[in-house]
Amino acid sequence: MSLQGLRERLAEAAILLDYDGTLAPIVDRPQDAVPAAGAAEVLTSLVRRAGSVTIVTGRPAGFVREVLPVAGLDVVGLYGLEGRPSLPEDVRAAVAAVAAGEPGAHVEDKDASIAVHLRLTPDPVAAAARVGPKLVEIAERAGLELLHGKRVLELAPSGGGKGSVVRRVLGASGTRAALYAGDDLADLSAFAALDDLASRGVPVIRVAVLGPETPDDLVAVADVMVEGPESLLTLLRGL
Repeated sequence: MSLQGLRERLAEAAILLDYDGTLAPIVDRPQDAVPAAGAAEVLTSLVRRAGSVTIVTGRPAGFVREVLPVAGLDVVGLYGLEGRPSLPEDVRAAVAAVAAGEPGAHVEDKDASIAVHLRLTPDPVAAAARVGPKLVEIAERAGLELLHGKRVLELAPSGGGKGSVVRRVLGASGTRAALYAGDDLADLSAFAALDDLASRGVPVIRVAVLGPETPDDLVAVADVMVEGPESLLTLLRGL
């Protein structure tokens, strides 16, 4: 589907967007990630005109609602895992111990999941190679999944993921068209969910938001590519 086609169906379309790297530039510290200038205004306009507008993020929903206080905007946080039981204390302690052995690593405890950020380590690629196998062992013992992102590894319960969230949102909306925009490996499952929708004849657009760390696998299956959050806002503003 073309962007013009989406404009013609916008009142019955689902617009689904990642947050970090998509609506907000990637920053060294997760707590410092603020939306690109004009994001709230663009989303406010979309909420009024589109069938639905949903942020699908690994962040807690409360964080996104605080930085994007847009009435009518739906936010699904923690890959759809919010409300799940807290991770066991022994898992938290094991992850913290792994991160403590890697200078510059930072643990983000999200209650239902826990992430180890490696962006501030001297060599994030080497750090991931060291930390990854240890986190895999913890995940396997606890029956968790290890999710990979840009300079971050996250342990989470199974059954979440952006693909599951997108399928749930689309299934509830009766949409006639859909757009999803993202920039990271976790967004591949969301693109795959749109593939399922397209196989039933519903027009879809997959948008890859490009940055220095956008994975090639995501770019390879995108229908549209834009350079960073500001360019995505330009695209959304034109719908």
